[in-house]
Amino acid sequence: MNKSQPPLAHRLRPQNLEEFAGQHHLLGEEGFIARMLARGHLDSMIFWGPPGCGKTTLAILLAGAVEADFYRLSAVTAGVADIRKIALIGRENLAAGGRTVLFLDEIHRFNKAQQDFLLAPVEEGSLILLGATTENPSFSIITPLLSRARVAVLKALDPAAIRSLLGKAAVRLETDHGRRISVAEEVLEKIAIYADGDARRGLNFLEMAFINLNPERIDLTLADLAALLDGRELVYDRDGEEHFNQISAFIKSMRTGDPDAALYWLGRMLQAGEEPLYLARRMIRFASEDIGNAAPQALQLAINARQAYEILGSPEGELALYQVAAYLATAPKSDAVYLAMRRIAKEIKKSGNQPVPMQVRNAPTGLMQELGYGAGYVNPHRDKINPVLIEALPEKLRGASFYEPAGNGYEATVLQRLKEREQLKKSCK
Repeated sequence: MNKSQPPLAHRLRPQNLEEFAGQHHLLGEEGFIARMLARGHLDSMIFWGPPGCGKTTLAILLAGAVEADFYRLSAVTAGVADIRKIALIGRENLAAGGRTVLFLDEIHRFNKAQQDFLLAPVEEGSLILLGATTENPSFSIITPLLSRARVAVLKALDPAAIRSLLGKAAVRLETDHGRRISVAEEVLEKIAIYADGDARRGLNFLEMAFINLNPERIDLTLADLAALLDGRELVYDRDGEEHFNQISAFIKSMRTGDPDAALYWLGRMLQAGEEPLYLARRMIRFASEDIGNAAPQALQLAINARQAYEILGSPEGELALYQVAAYLATAPKSDAVYLAMRRIAKEIKKSGNQPVPMQVRNAPTGLMQELGYGAGYVNPHRDKINPVLIEALPEKLRGASFYEPAGNGYEATVLQRLKEREQLKKSCK
């Protein structure tokens, strides 16, 4: 065996599109890339997908399919000077009737000015840009470039596809290492699940497990995998797309009143290494935004959960997070306070600084009282009827309604009190 050989994932890279695994929605008979190739075209594209789904391999194979010169750069290390050199080559190729593909990995790492530089060569056709990113292009790629390059969404490979690759990889390992290996079906399935849609991750793990296997043994077992995994079986990027997807699923599960889903997503994130206090903060926000006065105690319980975790730490403190997540999911919901906040912000932006009504102004001095500050104010603790006649909103906003209780939970009581107040107000006029 040559110890300097490239990683297994590289050695197993497909040589043509027929060998390419997954992405049938793009490369199948009805896929837009397949239809594009059938016409002999290759347009600029942004490949958006998770790690290990085949973005680099697909770029190489597409360039080969249209017999284009292929250049590969990483936005982590490349700059405008590198793009300029390849663009010059591309112009010469275009003039001679040829095509040039530039594969730009991690394209989201390019700043706006660097992305701007790509516009001209892509527009004139001297470069066919195939950019790869794990980040949402809507946020990371400038609009003019998105208008010139179609976004191709690549999906994570399913366990069955990765399992098939692993079977081929086991045979390749025997050949490359000159050593027999026996891998049970359950072992391959376990690695396929661990890969979590990332073929490269699965292949690299299989190779690592094989290399670490005692030379006197030929069978790779689940026990061998467990020793290498050390409990780390979930993939979770706390700064990437999956972070936002899972926190969104957690919040929406609580909002729809599904405690099972809420607890599942909470557990997924905790076990994958999410910061527990971040999750506690999100529950505190949820208690105000989505529950509000329908269950006023929700806010205090969410705060208590955060404090409980700070006192106990992991794993004991996580139980408090689970407890409150279940409560928030099953509590009555109301976003009335949240909507009131938005309505008020909109009104203030529209009407500006309105004067405070005289009745509710502060009157600490005799002069202020002479000027009418506080005139007509009635203390509600002393008078139960007349206070409803006090106008506390600015004159131009009188009659405005910002807080509209939904009538769920405790807000049903609030709604009834407001109706009684309005009726009393009408009867006093």
